[in-house]
Amino acid sequence: MLRIRARSVHPVTAPPIEDGAVLVDAAGRIAAIGPHSQVAAPPEARALEFPDAVLVPGLVNCHTHLELTHLAGKNAEREFAPWIRAIRALKDATTPEEFSRSAEQGVRDCWAAGVTCVADTGSTGAPLEALARLGARGVYYQEVFGPDPTKCGASLSELAAAVRRLRPLATGRARLGVSPHAPYTVSEPLYRATAELARRERLPVAVHLAESREETALVRDGAGPFADALRARGIPVPAHNCTPVQYLLRLGVLQRATGWLCIHCVQVDGPDIESLRNAGAAVALCPRSNRAHGHGTAPLPLFRRAGLAVGFGTDSVVSTGDVDLWSEAGAAGLEGSEALRMLTLDGARALGLDAEIGSLDVGKQADLAVFASTALHRPPLPSTALLTVVAGRVVHG
Repeated sequence: MLRIRARSVHPVTAPPIEDGAVLVDAAGRIAAIGPHSQVAAPPEARALEFPDAVLVPGLVNCHTHLELTHLAGKNAEREFAPWIRAIRALKDATTPEEFSRSAEQGVRDCWAAGVTCVADTGSTGAPLEALARLGARGVYYQEVFGPDPTKCGASLSELAAAVRRLRPLATGRARLGVSPHAPYTVSEPLYRATAELARRERLPVAVHLAESREETALVRDGAGPFADALRARGIPVPAHNCTPVQYLLRLGVLQRATGWLCIHCVQVDGPDIESLRNAGAAVALCPRSNRAHGHGTAPLPLFRRAGLAVGFGTDSVVSTGDVDLWSEAGAAGLEGSEALRMLTLDGARALGLDAEIGSLDVGKQADLAVFASTALHRPPLPSTALLTVVAGRVVHG
């Protein structure tokens, strides 16, 4: 058991509690929450006290690339298409052992920043292996690539093999999903085949969508650097005369039955937002990454007004340099209780995990973080969580 007392406790679903405490039971769930004087202190419970700090739900990072942790600071390119090519070359030069170490360091960096749940996309499987090995919480989406429609079968076979290999590692805490990467790397038949595999295997799906102007030019006009690169490989590039969101709708893959997590969603309009809402999609926004690559700003107020589930992600450290979610909220113009809700309960809702995590309620998983008392108004540095707890287990601090 664990009992944590703090200067203030922020349940998110209820007003802050001054001089509050949380009691965690032996199963790793919240047994009690309230003023310090009203929360039991069993003699067998480990007692931790933070008189100058705030206790909040663990932060939820809705988009990471943990297997790329070792590449921080190694790609100075910022123009998007060349940046992606450089990342591909750096990955090709990385050994499986390096990916494993990188993913584990990424998990630990998240814990140091108060993040207790991640939604990670990758191609190596190393992040799921790290999540399972460390007892961490998250969803790992195995990526699939294949822009050539004539090679759909081979790409799907690789994805299916990866799912079979990784599924035994998946637990209630470390979950497995799939990710058809993006419109510039996935053909029409591969999108459909991946969506069908996800439906059949009951796997969650994540996709990079409407991130850049280059992506929009490819889908709408069959033009731009992505189109040029595909044609250079002998791959036909039709003009679909629509936005990336409408493109996936036309393919029949973005529908309520699938519940996709759509990452970035910068280049969207009103009809796109309505379509995302009607499809039951959730959105992961990465303000600092989008700023770094010059993509623009996602319309967060419009997403929230439409009732979409929206969370923040830090994308890869190659873009942002760290896994600091407070800075994502700040980049989106949020602070205080509004930022806290977006980084916790809203993020959990975007991943479909809000019944288990995201707020401090009796019966929920004890995913908690402690920060300096100024955190809600002066965001801390990336690695300054005083304590991080996952399912009742202290993982940092």
